[in-house]
Amino acid sequence: MILAALLPLAAFGQTPATPLTLREALDRALTVNNTIDRSRAEIGVAEANKKYLLSAILPRISANGAATRNSTEVTFGDGADARTILAQNDWNYRVVLTQPIYAGNRERRAYDQAKLGIENAREGVEMTEDAVLLRVASNYLAVVQADERIGIERRNIELAEKRRTQAQAFYQAGESTKVDTLRADTAIKAAQRQLALAEQIRENAVSRLRADLEIEGNINVTRPPAIASHPPEEPSLLTRASERPDVRQAENSERVAKLEVQKQRGFWLPTVSFEGGWVNQKQNFPVDKYSYGRLNFNVPIFQSGEVQARVAQARERELQAHLDLENARTEAREDVRRATVDLHAAETSLGLAKEQLAAAEAEYQQEFELYRAQEATSLDVSSSETSLAEARRAVAEETLNRDLAELRVWYAAGALKDAVGATPAADTKTEQGTR
Repeated sequence: MILAALLPLAAFGQTPATPLTLREALDRALTVNNTIDRSRAEIGVAEANKKYLLSAILPRISANGAATRNSTEVTFGDGADARTILAQNDWNYRVVLTQPIYAGNRERRAYDQAKLGIENAREGVEMTEDAVLLRVASNYLAVVQADERIGIERRNIELAEKRRTQAQAFYQAGESTKVDTLRADTAIKAAQRQLALAEQIRENAVSRLRADLEIEGNINVTRPPAIASHPPEEPSLLTRASERPDVRQAENSERVAKLEVQKQRGFWLPTVSFEGGWVNQKQNFPVDKYSYGRLNFNVPIFQSGEVQARVAQARERELQAHLDLENARTEAREDVRRATVDLHAAETSLGLAKEQLAAAEAEYQQEFELYRAQEATSLDVSSSETSLAEARRAVAEETLNRDLAELRVWYAAGALKDAVGATPAADTKTEQGTR
């Protein structure tokens, strides 16, 4: 039953595998990942919005006209002095230029807000890149750990088979019962179950990695010599975290809220615009062609409290933005502190797991020698095998936890991309998709 369950995984593993290093995976993620591309597109949206708001203060030129059929025609005068007041078939067109001059600085405030929107979009890209890099690195290391776990379980199977061979020799010599052999068979099956679980974990991690990197087929990974540079002391990390993209976004949002208050106050101020045009029409009274220039202004006198309400609302939004900024700064500090504590705990746990493994290996060697000399029972060997297997798994698991904890420290400080040295791959997205 176990072998039958492993057949699909084995068949999948026979497909050509793509060799991939951690650095290649991170560089590729910056190039082909759709989540990152979507965040980059948001910069284009923000830049287009800035151009749209800039257009509000630039001159506009328009042309309009009309053709009219009237029921009668009215003229006065004779000969060269004839003037048409109402033409039966009438037409006219005009070219008009309009230029806003002053509107309480509202357009300028909106334009400044749009520029901050572009900065926030760029900060969003940095946040997305760090998040995707952390996810890709986690999945890559999960595949590395699964490969190591598969090797561990195969070695555990070898230990159980070694004990079964010794138990069968004792049984054939009449020095033990069949129970010892059956216990060894049970240990082999248990190790095979763990092997199947490790292979399942590997395929799930590879699947997530393929989705992030747009790679088809199996992937061969290798443990990197170094995941990232070791994080500095906590004060340096806290200083770096104060410049995290989400903190800078909160700072920009507070500036946007302050500009909104000023923009709403601008509705109390008058608006001034200029309009100039050139007109051509069929009827020649008083003239058939002329041009004009006009200065328009609007002075608000009484607006029933509308502007006061909008200013009050903008002030409350400003307060909310300020509180969000304080929360972002607090979260950045505490994220670094929690991540640093987790890293120290993971390093301690990994050191203890390695010591546990060394003790378990020594215990097993001694127990098996005593078992071969018939000075220990199969239960003693089975217990030492279990301890050794658990110690091996603990080292693999704690190694992964330590690596992930180190990455999370850099992520909490907002410096993961720099720490791993990731840069977009040189190949285009289309070329990479066909590799």
